[in-house]
Amino acid sequence: MSAANKKYSLRGRLLLWVSGLLIVFFGLTAFGLDLAFRHAGERAVEDVLDVRVIMLLAAAEPDNGSLSISSELPDPRFAQAGSGLYAELLDARGEALWRSASSTGLQIGLEHMPEPGIREFRRVIASDRSKLLALTYGVEWEFDDGRVESYVVQVAENLDGYTAQVRRFRRQMGGWFLASLVLLLFSVALLMQRVLRPLNRIEREIEAVEKGQSEQLGTGYPRELEPLTRNMNGLIGSERQRLQRYRHALGDLAHSLKTPLAVVRGQLDSGNKVDNALLATQVDRMNDIVRYQLQRAAAMGSGTLGRKQVDAADVAKGVIEALDKVYSGKKPTRTLKSPDSLPFHGDRGDLMEILGNLLDNAYKYCESRVSLSMQALPAGPGGKAGLRIQVDDDGEGIPDGLEDAMLQRGARADERHDGQGIGLAVVRELAEAFQGSLEIGRSELGGGRITVVLPGV
Repeated sequence: MSAANKKYSLRGRLLLWVSGLLIVFFGLTAFGLDLAFRHAGERAVEDVLDVRVIMLLAAAEPDNGSLSISSELPDPRFAQAGSGLYAELLDARGEALWRSASSTGLQIGLEHMPEPGIREFRRVIASDRSKLLALTYGVEWEFDDGRVESYVVQVAENLDGYTAQVRRFRRQMGGWFLASLVLLLFSVALLMQRVLRPLNRIEREIEAVEKGQSEQLGTGYPRELEPLTRNMNGLIGSERQRLQRYRHALGDLAHSLKTPLAVVRGQLDSGNKVDNALLATQVDRMNDIVRYQLQRAAAMGSGTLGRKQVDAADVAKGVIEALDKVYSGKKPTRTLKSPDSLPFHGDRGDLMEILGNLLDNAYKYCESRVSLSMQALPAGPGGKAGLRIQVDDDGEGIPDGLEDAMLQRGARADERHDGQGIGLAVVRELAEAFQGSLEIGRSELGGGRITVVLPGV
């Protein structure tokens, strides 16, 4: 992350973005209003000039075979030099027949002769470089002798008044927009303070958890923050359980190693000939104890966050293929009941550990048949689908009343087979890490049935 991104808080970043958006919005709005105002102003000037053209035509009269305009006009500015209001009457060749006194020494200019009845409104630059708005109107005049002549009446007004109105409008609009922007930004700042209040509460509650003053985040958060607080509480609970289990595992490991270490120490301190077989047995025992505790630690590492979607059916096929090779001499008939694709949100290694232990027990204790059934469960609060696993075999099964005991470490149902009796304990701990469960029952095949439920958390 760059230093620029670290500079601002979330509130500052939001305020900066909102300010930028408001400035862009007000800028576009101001541009549109300015454009509309200038267009309306030009239309107003055009309407005024149109009225003055009509006034001039009303004052027109024949004069020596041509057309002239009376010097007495209603608007006195036509008689004032440099008043900013100008008028002229042109013949068909563009020659001036009459010009207002205000036009003395000024040439308005004419691009072309408009057709009779055609009005043209345009911006022009006069001979003195002043900017004008001009209205040109083509007319046909019929004299008493039946003769028809074409004329052009042109009226122009200086842009100074129009420009002053535009500037005044822009100043007023800028003042209103600036005041509105400040008010909106102040309102947005207050709104963000209120909106971000739940995040500040989360910060305080996390700090309380870190100090040991609270065990988890509270409730009553907005709907948008519920997944965050739920996952945070899940993480806090998972880490607390992880720490507790690590402590227990270390204590169990130390306690479990006391006896074999004492035996080894006794042999070494006795001064007699060392019993190699006894030492080998104790070393193997310590190795099994350490391996078991490592497996338990692996089970403790499963959390509820950061799980990826895996194909449970694909994992199951891989485990079955591996066990078919391990138990190639036994060659039990196995059945897999599962959709071709079975999505599950969880760690692939955890799922392999669960299926591997369950199926290994089934292969080991069955007579000739093993059955694995898997099906999806409805999505949980987190929107993730769960998984139900059921493993059956046709062996002797687990004796009635020993179901709970078989979930304890070191428990074995059949002493005739090698093993430390830790497989089901590991599966149970993994299931609990998924907030699920493990049940032991009697299979329809005649042997044991292990059912593991892994909710979609």
